[in-house]
Amino acid sequence: MSNPAPAKETVRPSAPDASQEVALVHRAKRGDLAAYDDLIRCYQERIYATIYHMTSNHEDANDLAQDTFIKAFQALNSFKGGSSFYTWVYRIAVNKTINFLKQRKNRTHLSLNDLDFNAENDPDLVALVSDKTPRREAQLAELQKKLNEAMQQLSEPHRLVVTLHDVQGLAHEEIAQIMDCNVGTVRSRLFYARQQLQATMSDYLK
Repeated sequence: MSNPAPAKETVRPSAPDASQEVALVHRAKRGDLAAYDDLIRCYQERIYATIYHMTSNHEDANDLAQDTFIKAFQALNSFKGGSSFYTWVYRIAVNKTINFLKQRKNRTHLSLNDLDFNAENDPDLVALVSDKTPRREAQLAELQKKLNEAMQQLSEPHRLVVTLHDVQGLAHEEIAQIMDCNVGTVRSRLFYARQQLQATMSDYLK
């Protein structure tokens, strides 16, 4: 795969539309590495971000993202187009990361600013997160620690659905494809995970 031009700031390309993606995948299947590079450039930041929010480690996220695209290229002929290439690669990344976490038991980090707590129902949490005065710094650090601990207490499917929806902003339908389940399961997992996380945070805020 080609390296980007040195000493030149590049703008991340927007995702291709469906027909462009199909054309790039078709070319990549025929061994066109430039076409595959184009696919990587479109999606690598989002893949990396998902993995990082699950591992809380930049080096691990870089390695897993690279492994994801290598595996995807090796398995490209098995991609039949039943979903978008993006969803297919996401599934590979998620499975790789889950397996990695099972082996390494790494901590999961989630930014307070990323998580959607249905903020209008939690004015105390909104005030704490938005008021960045020095007086609040110690509380914010403790709140972040509590949130990380609460995330670790969730099962991997529940932790993943929070990461994909609240951090990455994916729709329920996309998550269902990635996790190979129905939309109702996604919604119920997200509801349960949020209830568990909110219970932990509300206990701290009392």
